[in-house]
Amino acid sequence: MADEPAFVRADARPAPVPSYAAVLRIPGARRAFGAALVGRLSYGTVALSLLLAVKAGTGSYAVAGTVMALFGATSVFLSPARAALVDRYGLRRALPPMVAVYATLLVGIAAATWRPGASGVWLGAAVAAAGACTPPVGPVMRALWSELAPDRELLQRAYSLDGVAEEIVLAFGPLLVGVLVGLAPAATGVLVSAGLISVGTLALVSSPAVGRSAARAEAAVPDGVRHPAPARTGLWRAVVAAAGVGLCLGGIDLLAVAFADRRGHAAAVAWILAALSIGSAVGGLTYGAIRWRVAADRRLPLLALGLGLSLAAAGLSPNLYVLAAAAAVTGLFVAPTITTAYLSADACATANTRTRVGAWVNTALNAGASTGTATTGLLIGRVPLPLIFAVAALPTLFAAATITIRPAPPES
Repeated sequence: MADEPAFVRADARPAPVPSYAAVLRIPGARRAFGAALVGRLSYGTVALSLLLAVKAGTGSYAVAGTVMALFGATSVFLSPARAALVDRYGLRRALPPMVAVYATLLVGIAAATWRPGASGVWLGAAVAAAGACTPPVGPVMRALWSELAPDRELLQRAYSLDGVAEEIVLAFGPLLVGVLVGLAPAATGVLVSAGLISVGTLALVSSPAVGRSAARAEAAVPDGVRHPAPARTGLWRAVVAAAGVGLCLGGIDLLAVAFADRRGHAAAVAWILAALSIGSAVGGLTYGAIRWRVAADRRLPLLALGLGLSLAAAGLSPNLYVLAAAAAVTGLFVAPTITTAYLSADACATANTRTRVGAWVNTALNAGASTGTATTGLLIGRVPLPLIFAVAALPTLFAAATITIRPAPPES
């Protein structure tokens, strides 16, 4: 049989793998992405700023802790409801009122805590209300990526880049607050947080990419038409995996502190957590650059399994150097697992439920992290550290087993 013509062989070659540069070359992507990162920087500054401001205003750690628990609860658990408003009314109609109320409340809290003598009851109500209005910049940007990068491989790179950049921004936030409180009252950080979320959100809403997205949504679904609920296929996998990762990550900080403290080098915890972050960044960027032949929902349990096993093994570290190396290995699985959870969720979303679906994954991740921190805090001092590392790894191992043995039901 004669060889195929040369032009057939050339056409049969696989297309080049999309790069991260290709993601940023998408029309409108850089402006929208940059605006979203400014808004997300507020996520990194607001929690610590509120904690310090409420403590300075009331003089009570107990009040500050209670108030922050209220903020975390309303912010995390109402995230899907806020995302549903964005899906229903669109970014340009839902986000500006949300950020206006949120920023106004933060300014009021800053004013109340500028000097001592603030009312703990008033602050609790105001902070809880602010948490309920937190603009869902992260879920909105991920939903926007789904429209900007319809190609699944390009979307994988966009999600990986987005996740790594968000992690860096969130890590920078507390450092910024540390600089601010050294120069001005603690409430200054709350004002800066209000400014960051206002500038970032309004810049995102006014970006051309959002304008094109809004036009497409209005053309596809006229006002008054009920939006369909998210498809369940794949969503539960993503939520279970995200909750497992959150529970796992929630305990790592405290475990690193306890490990370093027991060896008389408390300051070394910063290096351990830095190794975890570097590993996550390297893992996320490497993962995004690979052309995978296995579907995201099949990769998800394998990545969760790797995260759980590496964390459990880290508990056997004989010294701080080995723990730092083990933390870096654990980090290699963090960003890829979270990215894959978002990809799995996005695959089952409709055009008008993308923000909501991403918010469910985000809620599971954050709720899991809070629960993991609380649980680890109760165990430290009562249970040997290697065993606590294993306990912290169990949620991701359980998630990996659960989403493997229970296949998603077929769509009707």
